[in-house]
Amino acid sequence: MTEFDGLPVLRSPVAIAAFEGWNDAADASTAVVEHLEQEWGAEPIAALDPEDFYDFQVNRPTVTMSEGETRRIEWPTTRFSVATPPDAERDIVLIRGIEPSMRWRTFCEQVLEVCHSLEVSRIVLLGALLADVPYTRPLPVSGSAPRGIASTDATERLGLTPTRYEGPTGIVGVLHDACVRADLEAVSFWVHVPHYANNPPCPKATLALLHRVEEVLDLPVPTGDLAKESSEWEERLKLAAEQDAELAEYVRELEERSGDAGLQPLSGDEIAQEFEKYLRRRGGQAGPSATGAW
Repeated sequence: MTEFDGLPVLRSPVAIAAFEGWNDAADASTAVVEHLEQEWGAEPIAALDPEDFYDFQVNRPTVTMSEGETRRIEWPTTRFSVATPPDAERDIVLIRGIEPSMRWRTFCEQVLEVCHSLEVSRIVLLGALLADVPYTRPLPVSGSAPRGIASTDATERLGLTPTRYEGPTGIVGVLHDACVRADLEAVSFWVHVPHYANNPPCPKATLALLHRVEEVLDLPVPTGDLAKESSEWEERLKLAAEQDAELAEYVRELEERSGDAGLQPLSGDEIAQEFEKYLRRRGGQAGPSATGAW
């Protein structure tokens, strides 16, 4: 059951959604929604009942204290909030949650049920994946264009790197397909996160997604301190490369390859293999972090 009694009446709303887990390398995509919640002062309006979708031994509930006395259980779930950007003629529905453990089709049905009740006209789906890209260059954003728009024109207008990925997918891909089947216009953006720098946060990746959100919404999106944090993130990686000749050489190789139009994100197995080669050159061993963000 979904908790969505008394939903507000919104103005031409567009939804933005991101989910923790496999779809969220370095937490870059959920950081976008969290950032917009804070910048736009979003108000919570609904949540899915987590009982049907989550394994609580995988995503455990947490105990919090209220007013220093009352203990309260917070359950892992997917929540909806509404933001009203300054001077905008539309409201924004922000959807932030966790990739479900089970019943994905029912999960998508309930997400779309809330969107339908709110009269959402378009949903923007965000994801982040690990890829062999240099941190020194703009991080590529791949994705798919809205239905009904010429693919080539939309790809150029939205600044997308066309994706040719085939293989396992996550809840973002499944929800996108559900939107298409329900005749709800959907666009997805996937930022490519350097696999050798996959520890969250990755402000440069979050900023890249925010720019795409700004373009598709056609309204100013506040970036806050993300530009500064992105520069600091790059400086830390630059320092690490200066102290590690193998890493510096690897980044140079990626820079040389970054102009290749055929550049594609790596699969989890391919990333693991690349990372193991890199670590072997350093005399180290690959660990869970090699593919942990997947």
